[in-house]
Amino acid sequence: MTGNTETADVQGVALPVRQAAAGIRINLHTLILLAILLVAAIARFHNITQPLVDAFSWRETSTAMMADNFQQRSWNIFFPEVSWTGPGPSYQGREFQIVSYLTALLYQLFGWHDWFGRMIAAAFGMVTVFSLHRLTALCWDEAHAHAAALAYALMPGPAMIDSSFLPDPSMLALVTLGVWVFAKYWTGGNAWLLPLATLSFTLGALAKPPGLAAGAVIFYLMVCWIVAGKRRHAARVFAAGLLSLAIIAAYFSWAIYLGRSYPPYHVAGSGYIWDSGFSTFFKNSFYLKSVWNTSVWWFYGYPFMALIAVGFWMPPKPAETSERALSAIPYVWLAAAAVVYIAAAREITSNPWNYHIFNVPLAMFCGRGALVLATLGTGTALTPAVMLRSAFIAALALALSTVPLLKTMKAPIAMNGKLLGEELARLVQPGELVVAIAPEAGDPVAIYYSRVRGWVFPPGGGDVEWSKFAEDDTTAIAQLEDLRTQGADYFGTAKNAADKRDRLFVEHHDGVVDYLDKTATKLVDSDKLLVYRITRP
Repeated sequence: MTGNTETADVQGVALPVRQAAAGIRINLHTLILLAILLVAAIARFHNITQPLVDAFSWRETSTAMMADNFQQRSWNIFFPEVSWTGPGPSYQGREFQIVSYLTALLYQLFGWHDWFGRMIAAAFGMVTVFSLHRLTALCWDEAHAHAAALAYALMPGPAMIDSSFLPDPSMLALVTLGVWVFAKYWTGGNAWLLPLATLSFTLGALAKPPGLAAGAVIFYLMVCWIVAGKRRHAARVFAAGLLSLAIIAAYFSWAIYLGRSYPPYHVAGSGYIWDSGFSTFFKNSFYLKSVWNTSVWWFYGYPFMALIAVGFWMPPKPAETSERALSAIPYVWLAAAAVVYIAAAREITSNPWNYHIFNVPLAMFCGRGALVLATLGTGTALTPAVMLRSAFIAALALALSTVPLLKTMKAPIAMNGKLLGEELARLVQPGELVVAIAPEAGDPVAIYYSRVRGWVFPPGGGDVEWSKFAEDDTTAIAQLEDLRTQGADYFGTAKNAADKRDRLFVEHHDGVVDYLDKTATKLVDSDKLLVYRITRP
């Protein structure tokens, strides 16, 4: 009797203690997550008002133009339109415009600010940090979740993309949220999680096609159910997947039709293996040299790359439960992203923000690698030595990768294009059209900041190459004359404007400058800009 009573008393005391201890652990994990979210916010919202003049300028300003045209011309989200191909309409085959449409709504409410798009993108980036944290906790554990989320918060590539006016942050946020919610459903969550996961994943893939790679995780978990004999559960997932794919296919079929039906007949994306041919990809070693250079000098740097390698080769031991299949999720995701890369290597390396689909599994491996090094020889993540090592690893990565690489990518390389656009904005009247050459030929940044419509020079769209000047002045003059007959009113160029062959416009096309001196009215000739009023025939 007494022994039983004592046991009961001990248990009665011990249980609240265990509950209190659990409560402390839960609160500690929450505090750590909040601290990581704060770090991520600092990395993404720092200098959020920077003009769209960084390394991603041309893609950002195209996205920004679509936001402008939603707010100024038509709210129909199925007709995205840019402003760099003349008076329009300039509809293009593009991804589903989530970021640009939300930005247009902010314009409508609060007026035009060029940094609103960055703010929307950064908000989506915060969703990715949270969803990645919770997904990693399901796959491995809370310690790995903290490490993976912090790695994602600090890696230069994710921080850069998540603070750029691009569709990619919405893509990754929504597909990561969808995969996490589905993993919750797979582990016995409520039935309503399946439609929520389907909706989130579908929107993410619509926001950018590379998001489809994350669907491999859902397919993999569905197959696990089939193997386990849970065919009714798998059938529900299969039906939801078919619905999702049907919606995605329908939208992109429309986008292709739209892009092929209106001048300049442009569908975003090129350089796929079926366009260039396998032999071209093979001869160029699938552009892996470009992948290496982007990884080292832009997106990760050697510290993060070393951590990713360690985490990839030393995964945590799978749990001895029916949910151990979850531990393979980062490998499944990475493999699917690699398949996307093989099919679109040229497109991805030319437009490096497309690497974003890799950043969830890479952050998980990076976090694992950091945890392996921090806990080496201890087997725990709670000792002062481990915390000291962790702080040293984070500080080293921050100093050698995050800060210098972000500084490189955010350098205002297109600032003269912005200055040109603002000079044109001061000169033009509503309805007038401009021709503009930014520091990088083909970049529409000057047209964007002119706040009117016009053309990049040389004019582009469809299969036309607009990042390379014509070989001779005669061809360039003919291009300019064609734009004049279409209504061009002003011509402007940054004096450091160059094409992808590094040929300066004012030197390579000095004959065009001489022609403009004779046929147009020079309005600005400074050390940075050259602007003419085009004389009507």
